[in-house]
Amino acid sequence: MISRRAFMTVLSAVGAAAAARSATGATDKVLRVGFQKGEAIEMAAKQNRGLEERLNPLGVQVQWAEFQYGPPMLEAMRVGSIDIGGVGDTPPIFAQVARANLLYVAALPSGASAILVPPGSKLETLKDLRGKRIAFARGSSAHNLTVVALEKAGIPYNDVQPAYLAPADAAAAFERGNIDAWTIWDPYYAIYETRPGVRVLAKSSDIVKQFSYFMARQAYVEANPAIIAKAVQELGHIGTWAAAHRPEVAQLVSAATGVPEAALLRSLQRNPLEVLPMSEENVHSQQAEADRFYKLGIIPMAIDVRKEIWHANA
Repeated sequence: MISRRAFMTVLSAVGAAAAARSATGATDKVLRVGFQKGEAIEMAAKQNRGLEERLNPLGVQVQWAEFQYGPPMLEAMRVGSIDIGGVGDTPPIFAQVARANLLYVAALPSGASAILVPPGSKLETLKDLRGKRIAFARGSSAHNLTVVALEKAGIPYNDVQPAYLAPADAAAAFERGNIDAWTIWDPYYAIYETRPGVRVLAKSSDIVKQFSYFMARQAYVEANPAIIAKAVQELGHIGTWAAAHRPEVAQLVSAATGVPEAALLRSLQRNPLEVLPMSEENVHSQQAEADRFYKLGIIPMAIDVRKEIWHANA
């Protein structure tokens, strides 16, 4: 694993600048960060205290809260329990419908997801999903991936049996053979794809281009724009470091989570590990997804994604 000294060398210029600015006085603030187990950038930041190194000299404390997947994280953000966190493409759409008052503050090209079938399955193509029981977390990126996969196969959404299950529950159902297919993201995908008899029916890369996003509480962003800007910048630095040290990150995250190191390394090798400013491509992608969900009746109202975009320099 890369040493603490080596990690800090990567961020030395950033740390020095933050330390210099500390002379302006402490702000006595807290940034509460939500993360999901296995998310490399957030886990690397948490384990190596990159955000703390950047923000503590400014008088900002960092607190961490773990979530199993995106929708519960954004619900916690909606009620004010956390301030920022990374999720897939679908949770922000459901949050906007719920008037959660959250903002997109950065984008990340998504890692891999897939539709898996259990041992003994006779399913061969997406067209074979008609009438089948498909597990995915409602309001998660897997929800959108499933919808687009069915569209590509020419299968109406109401011609399948959705099983709205959180990842842990879906994993149990998958192992028992209680579902016909499971739409899931890394590192769960990486954990299960090598199990005997398990097959990949389709990869996300063959279905639709997806993004993940850092979302933040609107009230926090408006009160603390400089803190959010610095946090996003720091997460970008950590992503750059992680992309150059994937084996070390796999070891680090495995030690912290218990997820097998080999599975984590597979997932990291297909993850760009980039943190990017919000772009027109992101807006169009999210708006197309929101329109799709509204047309299918999955969400009850049309939304304008552009209203939720934050630009640091605006």
